[in-house]
Amino acid sequence: MDASPLFLAQSLLRCPSVTPEEGGALAFIEGVLKEAGFGVHRPVFSESGTPDVENLYARYGRGEPYLLFAGHTDVVPPGDASRWRHDPFSGEIDGGELYGRGAVDMKGGIACMMAAALDFIRSNPDFRGSIGFLITGDEEGPAINGSVKLLEWAKARGERFSHCILGEPTNPNQLGDMIKIGRRGSLTGRIVVEGKQGHVAYPHLADNPIPGLLRLVDGLLREPLDRGTEHFDASNLEVTTVDVGNPAANVIPAEARATFNIRFNDLWTPESLEEEIARRLREAAGNTVRYTLRMEPTNAVAFLTPPNEFVGFIAQAIEAETGLRPKLSTTGGTSDARFIVKDCPVVEFGLVGQTMHQIDERVAVADLDRLATIYRKVLDAYFAG
Repeated sequence: MDASPLFLAQSLLRCPSVTPEEGGALAFIEGVLKEAGFGVHRPVFSESGTPDVENLYARYGRGEPYLLFAGHTDVVPPGDASRWRHDPFSGEIDGGELYGRGAVDMKGGIACMMAAALDFIRSNPDFRGSIGFLITGDEEGPAINGSVKLLEWAKARGERFSHCILGEPTNPNQLGDMIKIGRRGSLTGRIVVEGKQGHVAYPHLADNPIPGLLRLVDGLLREPLDRGTEHFDASNLEVTTVDVGNPAANVIPAEARATFNIRFNDLWTPESLEEEIARRLREAAGNTVRYTLRMEPTNAVAFLTPPNEFVGFIAQAIEAETGLRPKLSTTGGTSDARFIVKDCPVVEFGLVGQTMHQIDERVAVADLDRLATIYRKVLDAYFAG
């Protein structure tokens, strides 16, 4: 069987695995890994109010150290397929680039992981240690029946991981730009200010909630939450909506609402951040603004894998293949690394992400080969001790 990263990527791209559909992607991975001697499991997880999700866990070897490759085969919808240069599930090559939904986010990365692992095992069938794959179909969706439950399932079976590489597209411009050694947390809050509806010509008979809401928002934004840390930018709070739902220009509204989201660094926990938000609102409200605050539950907390020997293996492999010394970053949104870090140190490195979630998502074929080579170099260094 062809185990090149291009063949593997094309095969995965031809599977229409839009969240939560498996689309044949996990079945393809299962077949390839079983043929190479991996033990493969396909657990399906369910929860009321969410779709059932298929997942995959595979392991080769029983000893330690145990290096886990992680990722997701689910993709976002392609949108209007007629606007694509090539069918989004055709895996067509054009001008040295492979087109398809998931090319960089992140079926291309999974293909490179598989190619590197299979090549390493062929050359080192009796190496000391284990290589595993933890692949979900729920990263682009609610993230309820995916990595969280798959990790719990593996732990219940006695599986313990030494380190993990997550193949998200981490590079902003060219392969080798950036490794993600952590991620910021995410916390959302909603404010409702109570007023009294009335006619604008008779304001003494009403209570306009909008000035109060503006006071509260100003109280949240007036001072920065922090100034950042060695590995993280400053936490930032963004007001994302301000609404009154009032279509009439001559009516004072009964209430005003605002929603905000905070991307926070490792100086904060969700609990300490909620306390700070509540304090700022109390001070801004004084005794005159009547409001309620609701903070939404979050499973996205800030985490960091400090630069260490494992990060060094990856950085050295990248530099050897690309000539670039990658930046160690914690920027961007959330990823499934926030779940994996509870079980082992995790580092993210994958393809260039410029076209992810876009029409004509694509990856340079040369980058697939280079990424597979980088992963192979990491395996060589990791299992050489």
